[in-house]
This record gives sequence, C-alpha cells and structure tokens, in this order.
Amino acid sequence: QLQLVESGGGLVQPGGSLRLSCAFSGFSFYKYAMAWFRQAPGKEREVVSCISASGSSTNYADSVKGRFTISRDNAKDTLYLQMNSLNPEDTAIYSCAAEWRAVLTVCVMGPNYDYWGQGTQVTVSS
Repeated sequence: QLQLVESGGGLVQPGGSLRLSCAFSGFSFYKYAMAWFRQAPGKEREVVSCISASGSSTNYADSVKGRFTISRDNAKDTLYLQMNSLNPEDTAIYSCAAEWRAVLTVCVMGPNYDYWGQGTQVTVSS
C-alpha cells in the first residue's frame, strides 16, 4: 500500500526558510509524478509545484516561483520542497501527492493526483 508522510513544517519568521520532505512508502517511486499542494484556512487547496517522475521537469505556481524549489531523490524515495523568502501568505497545511504516469517526463499542475499525505503545518509569523 502506497503511503506518503510529510515532515519539516513548523513556525518560521517572515523572510525565513524551511525544507519539507515527503517520504514515499511503496513500490516504484521513480514511476510517479509528485506534487506539493497547500491549503490555507478558509481557502481552497492549491497546487504549489510538481515534478515529473524522472525529475527532468518541474512546474511552479506563480506565487512561489523564484522562492520555492521542488526536487526528488529517487534513490531515497523522497520528495522535497525548499521554501525561501517565506511570507505570511505562505502559511498553510502543505501536502504531497503522487500520480502514476506512463510518461516519466511530465507532471501536471492540477488536482487529480491519486495518493495524498496527511500534511504538515507551515506557519510564517513574527
């Protein structure tokens, strides 16, 4: 059974950095496109970034472009999100998600991922 477990959230001051991790438990991590989503209180869930199964392609929401970096280590079955220059608008629960794809070089910035983690809270406040 595929499981995703996020870690690395916490409280950080504006301008600070955090790195989130998502541990993939199951088979064939290298065949899954991965994404990070976030949901702030009172707002709809939004996709933050995605990365193809091969790691060759990445996409970002405009709100985080230039500040966040998604990456993966297929040898460690782990997905990462490096978040820099954080601001209070980044406060949310961050979740990772996985989607099996036949094409290993594509990821989709959309909601239709098959597997989800439980989320980790990120709070940006002084």
